[in-house]
Amino acid sequence: MSVSQILKSKGNAVVSGKSADTLGHIAKQLASHRIGAVLILDDKGGIAGIVSERDIVRAVANHGAAALNKTAGSIMTPKVFTCETGDTENELMTLMTQQRIRHVPVVDQGKLAGMISIGDVVKLRIENIEREADEMKAYIASAG
Repeated sequence: MSVSQILKSKGNAVVSGKSADTLGHIAKQLASHRIGAVLILDDKGGIAGIVSERDIVRAVANHGAAALNKTAGSIMTPKVFTCETGDTENELMTLMTQQRIRHVPVVDQGKLAGMISIGDVVKLRIENIEREADEMKAYIASAG
């Protein structure tokens, strides 16, 4: 399965913010959309960084409640690993495992095309395994 097929299944909406947004605002976005990371975009719509739940927890651990008034730009992870629409599911899983990341923005011809989480990949893997098992059961039943 390719990254583009995963996006077709889950959609290509991306929740994003600006580096000037407060962590309090970012936390509200995470909670209201029930997601684990917000992509931080620059003024031209390019990827400037990413803020995950882990980033916020670390900021609160280091700065207490005052962390929620800090800007996303001050705590975001600036090095964002991306994938392309033509990448395979296995390439995506390898990237997530090697880099120990759970959210990967998808880029198509240099433009943001979506975001895939480890949960999206696991969900589709399970669906594929269940479908294959059903097909095998049907084949065995028809052969007997």
